[in-house]
Amino acid sequence: MKVYIGADYRGFELKSQLIDFLTNNGYEVADEGAYEIAEGDDFNDPAIRVATSVKKDPEAFGVLICDSAHGMTIQANRFKGIRAAHCNTPESAQLAREHDDANVLCLSAHFMNFDSAKEIAQTFLQTNFEPLGRRVRRINRLDERSDYD
Repeated sequence: MKVYIGADYRGFELKSQLIDFLTNNGYEVADEGAYEIAEGDDFNDPAIRVATSVKKDPEAFGVLICDSAHGMTIQANRFKGIRAAHCNTPESAQLAREHDDANVLCLSAHFMNFDSAKEIAQTFLQTNFEPLGRRVRRINRLDERSDYD
């Protein structure tokens, strides 16, 4: 399974730890930046790269990390076909996948440590979407009015 991962300067350390964890657990990981700590960099750039990569590779997943996870989530969700979810527990990650077919996981570097992040990421990546009719209908409606094709 391919995972595109990106972070700003606040999520850089956690991103590096997750890359090692995911790679050691058999995932093919593509680092979409930031590639160095540059204090005050914009979360938008790695979020756009990850969202674009996942959109082009629909079998893949994305992981985004910034201070609160809010900015990354908002930016990624501007892309048609991207369903980014800010998850702070394994249970929220499971529901994001089962109910909403989320394809990008957004994590907060400020509010969680590596152990929590890896458990949430593992749950997200190992949980399948349950395509009940109402869920599929709702997901299809998400792209009715999207700024980015």
